[in-house]
Amino acid sequence: MKKKCQNIRQTAIRLLAKREYGRAELEQRLLRGDADSAEVNAVLNDLVAHNFLSDERFAETIARRKQGKFSKRAIARQLKERGVDQQTTETALASLGNASEEEEALALWRQRFGKLPEGEKEKNKQIRFLASRGFSLSAIFKMLKEEKGREEE
Repeated sequence: MKKKCQNIRQTAIRLLAKREYGRAELEQRLLRGDADSAEVNAVLNDLVAHNFLSDERFAETIARRKQGKFSKRAIARQLKERGVDQQTTETALASLGNASEEEEALALWRQRFGKLPEGEKEKNKQIRFLASRGFSLSAIFKMLKEEKGREEE
């Protein structure tokens, strides 16, 4: 029994040495083998106590890595899918700043395209790209309308 816990701990530390994991994600990884749920929880509790495993650090890492490439809504969805709780997700997203969805969409749009679409096909391409990154259609249309107004001035 003690030997098995030691193997689970070694596997967990090996995984954490490669990248950050959330508790739920690491638990799923460890349970793929023939590990007992109680043993895995005991190891995870020990790793949390020694600060080797932190959902807060994991959420902040994911949020910073995705910032500028995805909307906050998309980042929140990804964190939820990885088992991070709502409070931890909100804290991580708050650390990204207070830019509005339109401002974030505009920054990504400028980085990716930089100019207004010339035809309907190009416009649809730009809209699909931003929508796939988690931006709402209302924010996308508002951003494109404001950008068109700036260009006409």
